[in-house]
Amino acid sequence: MANEKKELSQEQKDELFAVLKTRFEKNIKRHEGLEWVKVQQKLEANQEKLWSVHEMERTGGEPDIVGYDGGTGEYVFFDCSTESPAGRRSCCYDHEALNARKQNKPENSVMGMAADMGIELLTPEEYWKLQKLGSFDMKTSSWVKTPPEIRKLGGAIFGDFRYGQVFIYHNGADSYYGARGFRGSLRV
Repeated sequence: MANEKKELSQEQKDELFAVLKTRFEKNIKRHEGLEWVKVQQKLEANQEKLWSVHEMERTGGEPDIVGYDGGTGEYVFFDCSTESPAGRRSCCYDHEALNARKQNKPENSVMGMAADMGIELLTPEEYWKLQKLGSFDMKTSSWVKTPPEIRKLGGAIFGDFRYGQVFIYHNGADSYYGARGFRGSLRV
């Protein structure tokens, strides 16, 4: 359930910062040369983005820093859970696909959930970047941002890691599976 105020209590902030700091320190190869103190300061200065990171964590994404954009001064978070976030599965791609389903409609769409959370869906290029940081989606798959020309034809794309390789596939945008969710990114 989305928090309409998009604010966290001090207890929620403290818990989130403890989890994020532990993950940051445990996975230093994802963000060598970056300092946790500066990341925390950025998050504290932007409560709405902090709320979005909390939503990433709450839904099972295990967000972590995967880069820093020196041009904009932004830290880049990706969902780094080993498998597609459990709290974001069984969704068709977007609102149009959700409305097109006549039977067995899922509760939400990927694009709708991402917008509610204040995050962006990983692009195929970002998905490839994530896979260079480890092995993700070995048993699950994750929807990725679909080019308009594919979406216009009724399709959507997703990625996974099988047989030691990253694969990007296609499916009908109205399909949904218990083992397919989505991964997001957030710039802070």
